[in-house]
Amino acid sequence: MGLKKVPEGELKEGFTTGTSATAAAKAGLKAIIFQQKQEAVEVHLPIGKILSIPVHHCEYSFSSAKCSVIKDAGDDPDVTNGAEIGCELQLIEEQEIQFIAGDGVGTVTLPGLQLGVGEPAINPVPRKMITDALQKLLHDYDLEMGVAVTVYVVNGKKLAKKTLNERVGIMNGLSILGTSGIVKPYSASSYIASIEQGVDVAVANGIDELVINSGARSEKYLRALFPDFSEQAYIHYGNWIGDTLRKIQSAPIRAVTIGIMLGKAVKLAEGQTDTHSCVSSWNKEFIQSIAQEGGYSKEQQEAILQLNMASRLVEIFPFTEEELFYQLLLQKCYQSTKSIIQQTKLTIYLIGKEGDFIKLK
Repeated sequence: MGLKKVPEGELKEGFTTGTSATAAAKAGLKAIIFQQKQEAVEVHLPIGKILSIPVHHCEYSFSSAKCSVIKDAGDDPDVTNGAEIGCELQLIEEQEIQFIAGDGVGTVTLPGLQLGVGEPAINPVPRKMITDALQKLLHDYDLEMGVAVTVYVVNGKKLAKKTLNERVGIMNGLSILGTSGIVKPYSASSYIASIEQGVDVAVANGIDELVINSGARSEKYLRALFPDFSEQAYIHYGNWIGDTLRKIQSAPIRAVTIGIMLGKAVKLAEGQTDTHSCVSSWNKEFIQSIAQEGGYSKEQQEAILQLNMASRLVEIFPFTEEELFYQLLLQKCYQSTKSIIQQTKLTIYLIGKEGDFIKLK
């Protein structure tokens, strides 16, 4: 899958699935209280901002409502951008806010997440946002009752297939996420959240050895090396190697194997741990200095500067474990990585295009 180009000009912030669900819940309770359709609602975010969010759909009776909003991720290329996220509300006698996973919202099936097994995958911050918004309305209008909130996402099951939810045991739908309430463009907060969840779930399931890699293709190759590892031992770092390593450093992980392809390896070797092409590009002069260190000819060193893609280094240096250039490159990747995960045993494999490997000796 190719990377999406970052739009020109100032990037637009969006709002999280948690903010979307809060807006839908608040619109629903207001519709019940006032017995009229809501056009927009204000949502108080954890970072102190107030957002006005348009209501997409709104229906109500004297004791129930069903409202939804369209999630706007701004300029962040998120799988949930444009998704319809809603809440069905039912007034109940118990003076509490109850959460139910509706269609398209996942259920937690593995320990290790911030939620118990069997709970709807609605994270603590969105739960608090929804609870606070509804309790304020109940208090302001002297309603001595509670609300059962069923959160749903239209086509959520289908959208969830594009995420790593099933790997961390969130089944049959999406997670309702968010910590600040807003989505910063290209911050990839949902991807980083899935990395952190992946490590937490691995630890909770007794796994202390991880294989981290950039994505599905790398993982397929690495599974041949580690056929006995469970699915939860594999973590996709995408472009966020640094975030993944910092999470591992804070967890009781004994050993890590990194599988990395050339395009990311040339960046990691120089200490760039955020490898998105929008954030970092490879430094040909630095790679040339590695060739110089290895005693390669001036012609080979000059050839590096002519390359348009790092993956073409194989045209200059044969992709074999005996080739000194790759051992020097991996040594520098090892040093960059070890500066973050000092206590963890580390193994690094460079992955070739055909699934062949070079292991750091």
